[in-house]
Amino acid sequence: MKEEFLHYLWKFKKFETLNLKTTQNEPVTIIKTGDYLGLSGPDFFNAQIIIGKQKWAGNVEIHLKSSDWYVHGHESDIAYENVILHVVWEHDTAIFRVDNTEISVLVLKDYVSLEILNNYEHLTKPKSWIPCEREIARIDEFVFKNWLERIFFERLERKSELVFSLLKEKNQDWEAVLFCLLAKNFGLNINGDSFFQVAKSIPFSIVRKEGFETENLEALFFGISGLLDTEKEDVYFTDLQIRYFYLISKYQLPKVYIDPLQFFKLRPDNFPTIRLSQLAALYKKHQNLFTAIIEVKSIKKVYELFAVSSTLYWQNHYQFDKESPKKVKTVSKSFIDLIILNTIIPLQFAYAEKRGEFISEDLIDFMKEVAPEKNSIIDKFESFGVVSNSAFDTQALLQLKKEYCNQNACLKCAIGIELLKGN
Repeated sequence: MKEEFLHYLWKFKKFETLNLKTTQNEPVTIIKTGDYLGLSGPDFFNAQIIIGKQKWAGNVEIHLKSSDWYVHGHESDIAYENVILHVVWEHDTAIFRVDNTEISVLVLKDYVSLEILNNYEHLTKPKSWIPCEREIARIDEFVFKNWLERIFFERLERKSELVFSLLKEKNQDWEAVLFCLLAKNFGLNINGDSFFQVAKSIPFSIVRKEGFETENLEALFFGISGLLDTEKEDVYFTDLQIRYFYLISKYQLPKVYIDPLQFFKLRPDNFPTIRLSQLAALYKKHQNLFTAIIEVKSIKKVYELFAVSSTLYWQNHYQFDKESPKKVKTVSKSFIDLIILNTIIPLQFAYAEKRGEFISEDLIDFMKEVAPEKNSIIDKFESFGVVSNSAFDTQALLQLKKEYCNQNACLKCAIGIELLKGN
């Protein structure tokens, strides 16, 4: 039994509310259960309850046992002076306020049905992957879809935290924020942090000025990331090195330490050399990329914006000094889909929020155009009968798994609450 289950019972009145009595045999009538804010202090604020013949307005505290009042030190905490009712599962001792007046106690287990208890026990019993894996496919479609929409925006809010942090760091320059986010996502999971460090170390004004020549941007990106630190016979390498030394001298860029870029375990098309070259090509192609991204309304237009390839040298190279069969290395649609999920949608969401605009429906429609992600988590949900039709579904399911299923937070989840209701 967890205390959050008692919170659920009290909040939604999932118990017999007629003929309630305190441990001192006083009748209890609940007018208002109070507001659960999840803050420090009592569990429910501004409740209204009639105890005996007296109407009370104040707070409600909930514990598994009455003695938990003393275990948590509430008897000496003035924040609990306005508690009008102590709701518990088991009563094992009388409790008192600082002024030594006794607080009325309601024992909840005397009024909860066996069906709800059985549903709770079944839901919280350890399972192989998620608590509701046998029932999730049977959840009412309206409840399920509404819950996915809510947690999809929870995930967006979490992702937008980085946007707002960067916005403050970059003096409200949205173009600079976009550059950092794109760099991070071009690096994927393996090199994302290093690419992010590179982008943050370059004032975006320099990218604007040097964006008319792809090789200059490549020189900056490669040089700062440490890819030009060695000596090679390669002519293109030497050219980039000369450009890099000139640019850092021109702009007085300080030497920064960047976590070494990784090639191991990456497919060649995801090598950092290729991705940095494509990022340089993108900023050569678009001088006002942020405006274009904020205004884009269709996935087809996004594919057009990101239709770039690495420079000529990288058509027959993956690394310096190592020639390979010729291949034009364009940014693939599947890679652009990742950019949409991790950069474009969070940026549009944060920008709208900053301006006080409501674009939720537009974002959902946009996400439903993007193909569903393919990974082990989404495959597992599908094995339980939850099929994803778009990236909107997969993003919501990833949030569900990480923030609810993995945390055993069934009582904060609409699916868990629906299952507690039973038939």
